Amino acid sequence: MVTQALAAEPSGAPSPGGASAQGTSRTVAGLMSQLGMARTAGSWIGSDGKPVVAVTDRAAAGRVTAAGARAEMVRHSMDQLKSVTVALSSAPRVAGTAWSVDYRSNQVVVQGDSSVSASDWSRMTRLAHDTGDFVRMERTEGRFTTRVNGAQSVISASGRCSAGYNVTNGQSEFILTAGHCGPGGTLWFSDSTGRTVVGRTVTSEFPGSGDFSLIRYENGQETPGANVVAIGDGRGVRIAGTGDPVVGQRVFRSGSTTGLHDGQVTALNATVNYPEGTVTGLIQTTVCAEPGDSGGPLFSEGIALGVTSGGSGDCRSGGTTFFQPLTTAMSALGVRLTGQSGASGGATNQAPAAPAPSTSAAQGAAVAPGAGTPGSAAPGAVQEVGTKGSFVTRLTDVRNVGPGLLVIAGSLVALVATRYIRSEHERNAYRRAYSGTWG
Repeated sequence: MVTQALAAEPSGAPSPGGASAQGTSRTVAGLMSQLGMARTAGSWIGSDGKPVVAVTDRAAAGRVTAAGARAEMVRHSMDQLKSVTVALSSAPRVAGTAWSVDYRSNQVVVQGDSSVSASDWSRMTRLAHDTGDFVRMERTEGRFTTRVNGAQSVISASGRCSAGYNVTNGQSEFILTAGHCGPGGTLWFSDSTGRTVVGRTVTSEFPGSGDFSLIRYENGQETPGANVVAIGDGRGVRIAGTGDPVVGQRVFRSGSTTGLHDGQVTALNATVNYPEGTVTGLIQTTVCAEPGDSGGPLFSEGIALGVTSGGSGDCRSGGTTFFQPLTTAMSALGVRLTGQSGASGGATNQAPAAPAPSTSAAQGAAVAPGAGTPGSAAPGAVQEVGTKGSFVTRLTDVRNVGPGLLVIAGSLVALVATRYIRSEHERNAYRRAYSGTWG
C-alpha cells in the first residue's frame, strides 16, 4: 500500500537559508531545555532561514545569541501561555474551536469556525479577556472537520482515506494512518468494489491525545522497495526517516483527493475541538486539504513528519489543516518505519550522510523506471513510482478521484484539467524547494 522505507537518512543535508530543519530543531530544543519554560516561549524559523528563540530576560537572550540563534524578547513565558491553554481545556467544550500557542506573537490564538454560535463565541471571548492580553480571538471561514469523505467510500465502509506510512513492530507490517478514518476492526479494501482486502484496523486513537491508527496488512509483508510518497502523475518522493517539524518550516502533504500541496507550519501542540471530540497535540499548518485526504503523509526534505487529521477550507480558497505528529504516534504504537533498523519507537531516525545526489536527483527529476535499484535516488528526490504491488500509487494519485465524481462528463473534464494544472504547479514547487536543499 505504501512502498517500504529505507534506512538511509541524510543527517547533514543543508536546507534553504541554513541548516536542515531537523538539525535546527534539535539544537534549539536542547538550548530551550537548558533555559527552561519560565525563560523561553517557543522558537521558529525566521524569514532568513535562521532559528529564532523567544526569551523573557536578557541573560537568556545572551545564551541564545552565543549559540548562534537570534533572540527575541517577549512578555509571556511558555509556562504562562500553557497555563492559558489549560484554562481553555478545562472550560466546557465548544465544537468548531481550536487553539494553539503562536510563538511569533507570544499569544494563545483561539479560532472559531462558522459552526460556533454567537453565544458560545461570546462566552469564550469573556474567558479569554479574563486572562489579560494572553489570548487573541479569531473567526475562521468554513468548519473544522476531519477529512474523511463518507459520501464517496472508496476503501472502507467508514469512508475514503489516504495511506500514511508503512511501519512495523518487528513482527508484522502495518499502515499508519489517521485514527478517525475508522475504529478498530474496520476492514479496508484496495478498490471501491470490495474485492481485494488490504487489511484491518487493529488499534485506533481518536478523539483524545492523538489521531492515528494501524491497519495490519492482510497478507503480512507487502510491496518491497523504497518508501515513496506518491505525488501524482506516477511519481513519488523518497522518504528516508522521521522527525519533528519546526514552526516556520515549509512542508508538503499528499492525499488521495487533492494530490500534492505545500504550506508552512504555524503552530505545534494545537488543540482542535472536532464535532466528534477534542484532539490534542497536533501540528497546525497553512497546507490545504479536502475530504478523502485524511491520513495522508506530511513531509519535508525527505523526512516524514505526520499524517493528515482535519481542518477548515479547501484547496481552492485555502485553509488551515492539522496533522498528527508521526514521532508521537509511532512512540505510542511501538512501531518504526518499515525498512529501518533500530528499536521500535518514535525517535528521529538517523544514519550516515547520504552520498552527494546526482544532478537529476538534486533537481527533483524523475528516475526512469528500472534505472537503478529501489531507493537509489537521494532522499526527498522525485522518482517514478511503480504500480505493480504499490497501492499507494493508485490511492494518492490525483487522477484516481473516484467514481462518485463522474456526475457530468463536461464537469469532470474541467475538474481534471484544473486539478492537473494545480498538481503540476505543486510538483514544480516541490522540485524548486528540494533543489535548494542541496545548495
